[in-house]
Amino acid sequence: MNKLSQNDAVKTGEHTPLACGLRHRAANFVPPFVNPQSVLKTRLYEADGATPTAARGTLALPKRTASSQPRLVSSRHYPSLLPALLLAIAVLAATSVSAAEKLLVFAGAASKPPTEEAAKLYEQKTGVKVELVFGGSGYVLSQMKLAKQGDIYFPGSSDYMEKAKRDGDVLPDTEKVIVYLVSAINVQKGNPHKIRALRDLTKPGLKVAIANPEGVCVGAYAVEIIEKEFTPEEKAAFRRNLVNYTESCEKTATAISLKMADAVIGWSVFEHWDAARIETVPLAKEQIPRIGYIPVAISKFTKDRAAAQRFIDFLTGPEGRAIYARHHYFATAEDAAKWIGETKPVGGEYAVPKEWIKK
Repeated sequence: MNKLSQNDAVKTGEHTPLACGLRHRAANFVPPFVNPQSVLKTRLYEADGATPTAARGTLALPKRTASSQPRLVSSRHYPSLLPALLLAIAVLAATSVSAAEKLLVFAGAASKPPTEEAAKLYEQKTGVKVELVFGGSGYVLSQMKLAKQGDIYFPGSSDYMEKAKRDGDVLPDTEKVIVYLVSAINVQKGNPHKIRALRDLTKPGLKVAIANPEGVCVGAYAVEIIEKEFTPEEKAAFRRNLVNYTESCEKTATAISLKMADAVIGWSVFEHWDAARIETVPLAKEQIPRIGYIPVAISKFTKDRAAAQRFIDFLTGPEGRAIYARHHYFATAEDAAKWIGETKPVGGEYAVPKEWIKK
């Protein structure tokens, strides 16, 4: 196409505001010789003697008189303007709607089975797609920070939520507690190795696994229990039996399901994830240092705080709580304490000793 002069471009509609605007959205570029605001005035108004100036693309209007007032032009004067206007409105509407049609959640795998069910139900009820990124709570927090994306942070324990709040990665006033967790020993169904107590995990020849305490909450709880209860000799015997660090709560439970380990220190709820292959052996009540809980909060990276809040409200509402109850999570700290047989501190943080951090 031959290069248009500025006046020709305005007359032909080649650089109407909508055309320029759509090019800008597609290629992030607006021709420097056209001021879209001035073109808008040119297209929408007719004024006797009005011409665009060549220097800056601004509209030079003569002094208004009673006989030379600008008048709004009907779409019949410029039939090409109406389709372009409707197209632009449709594009902008689709953009605004799409932002609310999807939520990105970075979640610790401690809540995976019920959270997947809740997200599916929420999408069915609202049409909002909830994308779930599961993993170790510390690892998914790092992913969220590196990507600078995410609407919700949903770790498996208070430890990583406290870190997220301290580092400014979540909006603290939006934090809610979803459910509570209790540490326990998990073994293969039928308990073939006759593991009855914590110290049985030091028996020679046993294969034991824990989650990586550097980035997985249940692993940090396991280390806290071992450091509190074992003598140095028992701790050394336990570490000789330690065959693997798992990367998430899900993989910790799977280690029992697939018989990759004879026992893990996990959560009591794991047996309900795979009732045919996992059995829970409760710890002695004095060996449980604290009750864990699963919190949720809005990420500082969210583009739609209201949409994120609506999903949290659903999780904490009657339908969400019913889902977690069906999966045998503790609804309250009192329920967890009743299962333990003793009241315990709730939440908090634990600093994992450096000797447990893999190099």
